[in-house]
Amino acid sequence: MKVDGGVGWELHTVGAQAQELEEMGYSGILSAETSHDPFLPLLVAAQNTEHVDLMTSIAVAFSRSPMTLANIGHDLNAASRGRFVLGIGSQIRAHITKRFSMPWSNPAARMREFILAMRAIWANWHEGAPLEFTGKFYTHTLMTPFFAPTDNDYGAPRVFLAAVGPLMTEVAGEVADGVICHAFTTEKYLRETTLPALMRGFDKAGKSREDFEISYPVFVVTGQTEEELATAKVATCRQIAFYGSTPAYKPVLDSIGVGELQAELNAMSKQGRWVEMGNLITEDMLEAFAVIGEPSTIAGQIKNRYGDIVDRTSAAYAHIPKEDRMNIITELTAA
Repeated sequence: MKVDGGVGWELHTVGAQAQELEEMGYSGILSAETSHDPFLPLLVAAQNTEHVDLMTSIAVAFSRSPMTLANIGHDLNAASRGRFVLGIGSQIRAHITKRFSMPWSNPAARMREFILAMRAIWANWHEGAPLEFTGKFYTHTLMTPFFAPTDNDYGAPRVFLAAVGPLMTEVAGEVADGVICHAFTTEKYLRETTLPALMRGFDKAGKSREDFEISYPVFVVTGQTEEELATAKVATCRQIAFYGSTPAYKPVLDSIGVGELQAELNAMSKQGRWVEMGNLITEDMLEAFAVIGEPSTIAGQIKNRYGDIVDRTSAAYAHIPKEDRMNIITELTAA
């Protein structure tokens, strides 16, 4: 199993962070799009590493056009000598329309077309195919030599798609190279909803499971003392409650028989009762979402629960000592 670690957004420190993660044995370096651009840190990381993958987890697709992301993806893959993975996601309607002022409709169908449009653009740049992409949501039919990149030694990046619901997951299986599962996912949901949806996508594209990577950033609750473990439990319960308040994620709660909790969490979120929401997450619910235990047990638990499903993980345990983190990485990445 591959293990990925994240870097921050302060560009003057990213180079050292990336070097340390590579030296520690991480397989990939992640950058997320929240309050800062997700691509700039990975350019710095590319200049300071040799082997690790560099992935956005995630960049918002629908706030941009396929041409924009095709350019960025090409440039970062060239700069990293073929190590860039373009991880993208849809975000939700409110953010796309109200924060980014961009159109929203039929997210799964739009995302499928978005990725196919990028692939058509890359085929034009890297293979000389005519650019003749005409879809329902996107049209790209103009490309002149002046605007086509020439540093084509490393080709197009891999594309990973973030997905929770079965429709978007099926799209990932069909047109992407990997799926980024949400941390708010239970093992039961992975096995009974995610995997069948991916298989439907594979069947449409004539792909096999071996052609694809599943990334799952499992919740990890750990600490060196009982106090640290208790603190981690509280924090993770609050995070689970926050995600559980989103109506689109109700099927994940349904997978463990607590779907009725979603409406209550949603109502409390609208009242700003974030701390109280975490109190509604029981020990059983926490265990369904998270791996819990002393640092020495974490890798074994992840392998036992997800080793036959997941190809890479980005479990967050930065608060434990570096030696413990390296032991977890070593155990997870061992053949």
